[in-house]
Amino acid sequence: MLFDMEALPAQDRYKILTATIVPRPIAWITTLSRSGIINAAPFSFFNMMGNDPPTVAIGIMPQNGRLKDTAANILETGEFVVNLVAEANAEAMNETCIDAPPEVDELALAGLTPLPSHAVQPPRISEAPVALECKVLTSLVTGPLQTIVIGRVLNAHIDDRFIIDAERRYIDTLGLKLIARLHASGGYLRSTDHFQMERPSWESRRGKRHAGAI
Repeated sequence: MLFDMEALPAQDRYKILTATIVPRPIAWITTLSRSGIINAAPFSFFNMMGNDPPTVAIGIMPQNGRLKDTAANILETGEFVVNLVAEANAEAMNETCIDAPPEVDELALAGLTPLPSHAVQPPRISEAPVALECKVLTSLVTGPLQTIVIGRVLNAHIDDRFIIDAERRYIDTLGLKLIARLHASGGYLRSTDHFQMERPSWESRRGKRHAGAI
């Protein structure tokens, strides 16, 4: 079936995209307002965009007809922290989804512990296994109060429990037990089922063809 995305209402476009672009990693973003109020909120329109420089992208949509506090803080200060969500933090993360007014500290509301960052003002979340300190490289307005933010990762904090070999940068990815966003309201995925495939080599394939021709 063909869906004309240009002709559909926004909510229908949302349903189609979120039902098919899965799983989506969750950026649990902490920001700091100019008045010093901490804001925390999860975003599943998020991913890594490159490593030289290390960059991440976050798509931020409006909430109740206004710019989200996270977006407002990022655009005002140019700084944010992406905390990744472990299964053990799922309920606390969900608590920070609340549509609280700007003066409410969602970390305190969810019983979470802020920790000082190294190079940016917003704190990171102590309970998160990974935290990425970011500065804004650029932002793009893509619709009414809809914004894409590209951030440069300045520092990565990873819980020591998940470091296999620090010198070789080996990390226990499965041990992080990160969760991802699925389709529909309230749908999430655990990272407990995986499979491995090796990337094919053109030289190896050419060698097999030549061997078969002899």
